[in-house]
Amino acid sequence: MAFGETIAQDEEEQFKAFGEEIGALQRERAAARGGQPLRALHLKQHHGAVGELVVKAPDTARHGVFSMSGKSWPVYVRFSNGSSRHQGDGEPDVRGFALKLVGVPGQKLIPELTSATTQDFLLIDTPIIPFRNPAEFMMFVRSAKDGPAKLLPRLIGHFGLGRALGILWGALRADKVKSYATHGFHTAAPIAFGKSAAKLALFPNGNSEVGPRVKGNDYLRQEIAARLEEGPLSWTLRAQLFIDQDKTPIEDTSVKWDAPWVDLATLNLPRQDPSSPRGQEITELVSNLSFDPWHASEEHRPLGQIMRARRVAYAVSVIARQAAPEPTSVLSPG
Repeated sequence: MAFGETIAQDEEEQFKAFGEEIGALQRERAAARGGQPLRALHLKQHHGAVGELVVKAPDTARHGVFSMSGKSWPVYVRFSNGSSRHQGDGEPDVRGFALKLVGVPGQKLIPELTSATTQDFLLIDTPIIPFRNPAEFMMFVRSAKDGPAKLLPRLIGHFGLGRALGILWGALRADKVKSYATHGFHTAAPIAFGKSAAKLALFPNGNSEVGPRVKGNDYLRQEIAARLEEGPLSWTLRAQLFIDQDKTPIEDTSVKWDAPWVDLATLNLPRQDPSSPRGQEITELVSNLSFDPWHASEEHRPLGQIMRARRVAYAVSVIARQAAPEPTSVLSPG
């Protein structure tokens, strides 16, 4: 069955307003710090890292960057918290795992980056986004912008008691990310996959469940740094392919897809020392880069209303903080 998107007549105008609101939030935060605007979301970066994505897709799943089995793409990785605030890792939050493939030929979707030889994939620690549409997501951003103390009463005001408690209960029930090396990460929203659609996910591949003992506000940063310093890490990148609008809906990201997984590639991060001068250089570079799901080829075009809203919101954020130019190569880990 062919997939399709449902686009409301006033969608573009609505998303433009959301983008302006996110831009205002960035400027407000920047003014409070007396400095340059930073990311509107996924503000806290744990580390940046380098590695390779080695394609192993079967014939039926060879599309876009996964077209050639055995192809190795150099990659930058960004580990982050999803909040617009710089808070401790013990606070409930989304965890981000972003990839930037380097050396990818072909035209890209963002007008200013059509000739860039990079491709981004953005993943989070849950297979769904608990909001049915961008308007609900923006209500949550407004509710959370001043910290957890005001979150619940604002959610109740926006969503009503039942829906607000349902959103929070879902977040509390989600498996806590104890380590980036042992948790799965998902695009949560679909992308085009050749002429069909898919959701992608990273799953740990042989990484030890027993990690270094760390605690404190930056335990995720310390944990992934210690693991990378000790040795290589690996994840398998898989895809769920579109079946139909009931099992694999395009527009509603609050529904978990019911479809089998297909292996696409292996992500390998070699041993590297994030505390070394080269490691700090990589982390700083990754912090200054933009990671945008719309920085993609047509074969991997983002799909659904959450993704279409991101097209506007991410552009506003990138312009405001003056992100670094797209890289043409990947630094060696040293």
